[in-house]
Amino acid sequence: MRLLDTLWKALDERLELAPLVEFATHKEVPQHRHSWAYYFGGLTLFFFAVQVATGILLLLYYRPTAEAAFESVQFIVTRVPFGWLVRSVHSWSANLMILAAFVHMFSVYLLGSYAKPRELTWWSGFLLLGLAMGFGFSGYLLPWNELSFFATRIGTDMTSKVPLAGPWLLTFLRGGEEVTGATLTRFFGFHVAVLPMLSAGLLGLHLGLIQRQGMHVPGHLAEEARTRKPLRFLPNFVLREGVVWLFGLAVLAALAAFFPWELGNKADPFASAPAGIKPEWYFLFMFEALKLIPATVLGIEGELIGLGAFAVGGLVWFLVPVLDRASAHGRRSRLFLALGWGVLAYLVSFTVLSFLGAFQ
Repeated sequence: MRLLDTLWKALDERLELAPLVEFATHKEVPQHRHSWAYYFGGLTLFFFAVQVATGILLLLYYRPTAEAAFESVQFIVTRVPFGWLVRSVHSWSANLMILAAFVHMFSVYLLGSYAKPRELTWWSGFLLLGLAMGFGFSGYLLPWNELSFFATRIGTDMTSKVPLAGPWLLTFLRGGEEVTGATLTRFFGFHVAVLPMLSAGLLGLHLGLIQRQGMHVPGHLAEEARTRKPLRFLPNFVLREGVVWLFGLAVLAALAAFFPWELGNKADPFASAPAGIKPEWYFLFMFEALKLIPATVLGIEGELIGLGAFAVGGLVWFLVPVLDRASAHGRRSRLFLALGWGVLAYLVSFTVLSFLGAFQ
């Protein structure tokens, strides 16, 4: 104990940690019927930390070239002790991180937690979700297997439909006209350098805003929150958050152990695409919707119309703190509340129907 006291005093003298501890010990978390939603942000952060840890371990053996990428992953899962488990944990935690991020985003939206003065918190969270999906898309190609190769070809090909900048975006992402080893190297750079750097900065801003502004209480639950005793951040809320993390770890361990992530066959750029190829589940809502649009609509390419609609929808979703003026006065706009439920129903239904093969 004396050693810990000495270490604490030394750190406090240099970093002035006492005000932070004082803030944490006096911080309180409001309690109401929907306070469970407060835990999904921390759960997303937990899965992100797992991603970082397992990603560093995989980097020790992975080689980002078209000639060696598949073989290096194969070596990891067959020869490296517990390599198959580390890779499975990395892959499953990526999916669980994005799932937790989506749940967190919709809980924030439906509870109206984007209202003034939390606009920056909403915008930084929106960008973090986009970066998480970017992690998934860039990391999907790295094993250089058959499925990831052709899914990346289809995904990057969509960028060529963007007016004016389409050809440039396609070349920027692929490193050339086609998906080649240059694309793999470029995606590797995005995955391990560019996206982590951007995520670290945005994550620091997002967490700082949350600590500065505190937890949001929806207007219709304000009276209930006043009548219930708030939860102390330290140690009560932190301990409950820890239990949620342990549950997330248990789910992750079960998925990784009983459903190991498959490697498949090595990519062959000269082979034809396998039948029924699809992107990862968090892109299925877009993939299936684009398939339903006719080839041309009023003389305009259908895929271009679909991508334009998604761009407009994303912009509206991003700007909802500004567009929903009622939220600034503690009220909820029925229009934007209905919009949130509608978007959620669309995402869930199209994803489930795609898994069931309803769009074949």
